[in-house]
Amino acid sequence: MRLLLDTHALLWWLADEQLGEPARQAIADPANDVAVSAASAWEISIKKALGKLSAPDDLERQVQACGFSPLPISLAHGLAAGRLARHHEDPFDRMLIAQAWAEDLTIVTRDKRFDAYGVALLPA
Repeated sequence: MRLLLDTHALLWWLADEQLGEPARQAIADPANDVAVSAASAWEISIKKALGKLSAPDDLERQVQACGFSPLPISLAHGLAAGRLARHHEDPFDRMLIAQAWAEDLTIVTRDKRFDAYGVALLPA
């Protein structure tokens, strides 16, 4: 399985909290590829700078230590995110949805608004 962690799923994994057992098992399974989008790093960095979020200072190192694959944002991803129906207005989440479609990834999330896009989901 190829997974893409929503930002909250990534933070919960790193903090070892809140993830449901099926998501935890899927992320831990070495047979699965787990990706972390540059959009999540961007979101975390912005919210951390605004004082709205507590997150590790060494996020990139932690992501690497977990064996997760970084997923850059391409022009095609940006264009696809802009064309999505307006079911969800959060630009970071729209990017994750576009990336999941383009890269054939299953998003690990608790965000019910993702359902409207028909993208593959694994409840966090």
